[in-house]
Amino acid sequence: MGESVAGRIFSVLDAFEHGGPSALRLTDIAARTGLPAPTALRLVRELVAWGGLERGADGRYRLGLRLRVLGSAAPCPRGLLDAALPALRALSARTGGQADLAVPTAPPTEGVLCLVSGERPPPHATAYGKVLLAAPPSSLPRLTRHTVVAPHLLAGQLARIRAAGLAVCAEESRLGEVSVAAPVRGPLGTVAALGVTVPTGVPLERVAAAVRAAASRVRLPDLPAGPTPSA
Repeated sequence: MGESVAGRIFSVLDAFEHGGPSALRLTDIAARTGLPAPTALRLVRELVAWGGLERGADGRYRLGLRLRVLGSAAPCPRGLLDAALPALRALSARTGGQADLAVPTAPPTEGVLCLVSGERPPPHATAYGKVLLAAPPSSLPRLTRHTVVAPHLLAGQLARIRAAGLAVCAEESRLGEVSVAAPVRGPLGTVAALGVTVPTGVPLERVAAAVRAAASRVRLPDLPAGPTPSA
């Protein structure tokens, strides 16, 4: 028996869970799902009409607002975001950057989900991901000339981040941007990464202090720890 229509739709959505770019061309979706291009196009159009996907001006598809709304209504992410919102607002005001809260996807080596922006950056190239990673992913695409792609170098970074309780990622995901993040801890360990993205050249000592202070203000006594070990 062939795969059901629902199964094919789920496979299209799952194509965005494999890390790498958060926006995919139709050919990428067809390759990741194994669906014929005409079938992938029909399903993608249905998802766009429903709001599950959005088509950008460049022709690439991204996860849509309707999925973000549904995802934010889930108890754990919603509770995390509600608890962190005051700290996120204060962090953004203090640094002038884009503050966000990230949680690991499943499996955690494949990406992280930023609950404010809805972005799913690859974990090895952002401060958020490096806070949440326990070990280097198997695939390390180079996004800029500064991206750390050698597994042994990344493993060393992760060890230092766990010891320091802070990650700084300079222009590894996008040129001209620096992300700084710290762990948000519950009773059993790290549950999320709270941080901010600022332009290159901003004094990082001030940003790092603001990130540490913001993360320390979030209290999550009733939420379980994520799949990564606490620092």
